[in-house]
Amino acid sequence: MGTADHATTRVQNTMHTGTGHTSDALHHTGDTLHDAKDNVAARLSDAGTAVSHAPDQVKAKTQGNPLAAGLIAFGAGMLVSSLIPPSQKEREAADQLKTAAQPLANQVTEAAKDMAQDLKEPAREAMENVKATATDAAQNVKTEGQHAATDVKDRATDAKTNVQNT
Repeated sequence: MGTADHATTRVQNTMHTGTGHTSDALHHTGDTLHDAKDNVAARLSDAGTAVSHAPDQVKAKTQGNPLAAGLIAFGAGMLVSSLIPPSQKEREAADQLKTAAQPLANQVTEAAKDMAQDLKEPAREAMENVKATATDAAQNVKTEGQHAATDVKDRATDAKTNVQNT
């Protein structure tokens, strides 16, 4: 019976500990969400203030600078024109431009395919050259290593003979 009581106590302690961790995590998450909400509200307030002061700032900065005023007016015109839907004539002109550009696009695509095809063989040859060079280099390293090992072995034998003769 003592083992069952001990197991029950351990389960209850684990459950209480888990509940405590969950409660702490929920509290921390709530604090984080509250901080994020305050941060977003402050940023929106700052953005609203900036937007409300923008006309005055533009007026002050462009006064006496007609080039800047012209550029700002041009930008504003571009913005407004992007918000207005295209007319029937504009759509027709865009379709005609697409139709006229299609043969050019086809030519560019074909030229790119031809170029890729023309580069396959030189790329293959270059890869074979790199492979051959790597193979030769590996063989040279192997040969040099064998010569060095033989040289070390010979020197060790000579040293052993000198030590024994002394």
